[in-house]
Order: sequence, then structure tokens, then C-alpha cells
Amino acid sequence: MASQKFAVTPGFEVGGTLFRPQQLAVLGTIVGEDARIEMTTFKQLYVEMDEERAEEAKAKLVAAGLQVHPAGFVSKSLITCHFCRGAEDSGLNVAAMLDEVISDHPVPNPLKIGYAGCALGTSEPLLKDIAVIKMRDTFDLYVGGEPRGLKAALAKPLHTGLMAEQLAPIILKLITIYQENGKKKEKFSRFVDRITLDYLQEATLHERMDTAAG
Repeated sequence: MASQKFAVTPGFEVGGTLFRPQQLAVLGTIVGEDARIEMTTFKQLYVEMDEERAEEAKAKLVAAGLQVHPAGFVSKSLITCHFCRGAEDSGLNVAAMLDEVISDHPVPNPLKIGYAGCALGTSEPLLKDIAVIKMRDTFDLYVGGEPRGLKAALAKPLHTGLMAEQLAPIILKLITIYQENGKKKEKFSRFVDRITLDYLQEATLHERMDTAAG
């Protein structure tokens, strides 16, 4: 029997990535007892189930208030902090905007994009491929974090002092550059090292300046 794998998440809110009990109950009922459900490091559940029932199940999960995303080599939904300073101070609206535009783009290797609502960085954004950190009224953008292995490393600053409206164009440009120049299965951290931070800064300067001018 053929199977299909897809990702499920409740999105995020003040308090973090929170599944409601009824959502979990609906999930278990809809996908069936033969499905496999895996917790991932993306703050997503991977569901593997009968391919013939998958599309119907996805529609019912969305109706239950859950988000459904493709599994595999795509940019993942935004990995956020708990917004402990509150929705406004932590930039929940900015995070929601980013989540909508950066998720599900095909890439050479799964891409984790993190968001922290303050400099405490409780969501460990600097260990993500791309990271956004809110610094009072502006945002800093980092690239190339690597959480695993003996060569684990923190992400490097790409742009600082960004306004909210500059974030999506720059991140989408980074994704495009990775799509066009990344090697198959090449981790984003290795891609950054190979193509260089200076190149990425220069390649995204137009998006920064053009958005600022607008």
C-alpha cells in the first residue's frame, strides 16, 4: 500500500507552538490507527499515512485549525520563541507574516528559519539556517547556524537594524539564491561558507535598499 508523508503544525501564538487537545484527538481520528506520526526538530509533526486517504485527511485537518505543509526538502514553517514579552513587544504579527511567505519553498536541503522576539533568543535562533531576532524596534538577520556535529556553529550576522517590511524580501532572496546555487543535499551552513557571507550581503543589498526606499 502506497503511503504519503506530510507535516502538521498548529502554527504559533503567545506561549509557543501549542496543540489543543481536540486538535490532537482529531488528528488521531482522521489519520487512522495505521498511520505513523513523528515529532520533528522543525516543531512539526510528520504524518505518514495511506496515500489514497491523504488528501481527504489534509482537508479535515485544515478544517480543524491545523496547518498542513509538505515534508522533505522545503523551507520549513517558522520556528519561533514563546513570545514571552507579549504579542506586540515580541512581534507576533511580524512572525506570522514571515511564516506565511517563507514556508514550503523547494530547496536543496531542509531549511530551518527561526524567529526570536527579543535578544534573549530562547528559541535558539542562532542555531538555525536563517534567524530573525527582534531588537526593540528593529530586527537583526543571521545566516548559517549549524546545531549538529563536531563543527556546530552559531549563525553569522548578515544585516542589522532592519525594519519589519525588509525581512520577507531579503529572506526570499536568500531562498532563491540557495535554490539556484546550492548543491543537492548541501546544508545551508556549508552553502554559506562556500558562497561566502560577503556575497550574500551584497546579493541581498538591493532588497534591503529597495524596501527601505519604498
